[in-house]
Amino acid sequence: MSMAGELRRARVGDVAAIHKLINSFADRDQMLPRSLNELYEHLRDYFVIENGGEVVACCALHVTWSDLAEVKCLAVREDHQRKRLGCQLVEACLSDARGLSVPRVFVLTYIPRYFERFGFHTVEKNELPQKVWSECIRCPKFPDCGEVSMVVDIG
Repeated sequence: MSMAGELRRARVGDVAAIHKLINSFADRDQMLPRSLNELYEHLRDYFVIENGGEVVACCALHVTWSDLAEVKCLAVREDHQRKRLGCQLVEACLSDARGLSVPRVFVLTYIPRYFERFGFHTVEKNELPQKVWSECIRCPKFPDCGEVSMVVDIG
């Protein structure tokens, strides 16, 4: 276990903390809010970093189709930022995608420069399948959210 914390798969007992973490950023329009129900339903998608018994960071890999998965819900508590926790989580998601034989991973982000370090490159949103937009339709910012769509080929 490093000073920064332990990276592991999320467990049921982490959901309340993941919910609080994600929605603290959603309250500032930095990411989409997530309901407790949604988090429980997709719990197996999530990785967390625990530090001192608390979840301080989370990220999910959600498989959307046979050839595509999404890195989503990357959140690192402010007092734990700049410790490479986000990098560890994104790398865990990409490794998970490789293990599942998913050849391409996408992200929708307000910080494209962050994801470029992992090999992601910007694509036009219409290059991604329509299924990708199922969440977008319920977003209050749709269709002018300003998020950048990026992909990386890993397979």
